[in-house]
Amino acid sequence: MVTLPPEPSSSPLGKSHHARGLAQSFGDDPERYDRTRPRYPAAMVARVIAEAPGRDVLDVGIGTGISAQPFAAAGCRVLGVEVDPRMAEFAARQGFDVEVAKFEDWDPAGRDFDAVVSGQSWHWVDPVRGATKAAQVLRPGGRLAVFWNAFAPPADLAQAFGAVYQRLLPGSPFARGPFGGPTTYAGQFTEVGDGMRRAGAFETPEQWEFAWARRFTRDEWLEQVPTFGGHSQFSPDTLERLLAGIGSAVDDAGGSFVMNYTTVVITAPATGRNRPVTR
Repeated sequence: MVTLPPEPSSSPLGKSHHARGLAQSFGDDPERYDRTRPRYPAAMVARVIAEAPGRDVLDVGIGTGISAQPFAAAGCRVLGVEVDPRMAEFAARQGFDVEVAKFEDWDPAGRDFDAVVSGQSWHWVDPVRGATKAAQVLRPGGRLAVFWNAFAPPADLAQAFGAVYQRLLPGSPFARGPFGGPTTYAGQFTEVGDGMRRAGAFETPEQWEFAWARRFTRDEWLEQVPTFGGHSQFSPDTLERLLAGIGSAVDDAGGSFVMNYTTVVITAPATGRNRPVTR
């Protein structure tokens, strides 16, 4: 267990909630997103449930339902909120109740929950307004738990991937390569924790980490790459050349590789302050 530092972060990653067009680009191909994106470790899901007072879960940015599935499988009652109607429709076809709204503006209609979770989505939410809204719908002791899969390929392959991005997209954030595991997103994690503090309704936020790994073939990895943030907005020619370069790097590494994942959870229990007064 790691307690997050109290200093706010100046990382530009914390401003991604303003990039609404980019946030909704994931719905361009929800089938591919659902088919290729990694899932979440059972140990993480079990701990969130164990630390919550009950099993009513609100999933913010439910997407296609990847984050909701393990909670539902564990016996939780899950309601999703999703800003993109295309993703919401896909999740609804998987059997989830989903309401289409931007979370900060969503009307809970008097409902409350034992846990508010968000998988791979909370950076699209204003960190203070989102935490404030979560506090309003959490029962006392209920837990806000937002999480991401940070990935890191073997060092030589990370260098090769980065060189492809640098060649095709010089000067862009992608040229630095999002391949450093949790340290790549440290500023984002601090920003999220600071948002919980500024909401004034949570105990001290913590950072949990769960390490795991998965082997990818060349084709499996290339199928996932277009689902990364911003990649659907590349020109078809740029994306084609990017995939060719990445594919060559995997070929040079033997045609497959082990991706090391760390699922990072930023979490805090609600104190019960900021909840609406009922009469």
